Amino acid sequence: MSVKDNNSYKEIFIWDSMELICLLSKDERSWGQVSGLMKHGEWEKIILVGGEEGKTFSHEKKFDFVKVDLSKKLIDLKEDLLNKLKGKFSGMEIGCSIASGDGKEHMALVSALINVPVGIRFCALTKEGVVWL
Repeated sequence: MSVKDNNSYKEIFIWDSMELICLLSKDERSWGQVSGLMKHGEWEKIILVGGEEGKTFSHEKKFDFVKVDLSKKLIDLKEDLLNKLKGKFSGMEIGCSIASGDGKEHMALVSALINVPVGIRFCALTKEGVVWL
């Protein structure tokens, strides 16, 4: 575990290796962010969530793919995600990227993760490397 100074009154504790979950939208142009985050981070486990299009995603690192119907209504999508994600995480907190996807998909995923329950730390890949938001 390492401690990051985030210029606030609280220190942020970051586990050196975390599980990662990323949303893969229908828009393949946003998959570069997901791919880079997977490559440049140290992850115990990587889970990607997406629709039929996401099944074509490939990467040098091993990952689990959870297929969902992204065209479902918000509540139905959240319930589907919740049912498919329960029991997939070993830690109490995970890294989460929603750089890909739209608002409905983001809300469904975040709501499902909170109800698993698991804590989430948003992360992204920048020019400086993996950052925690």
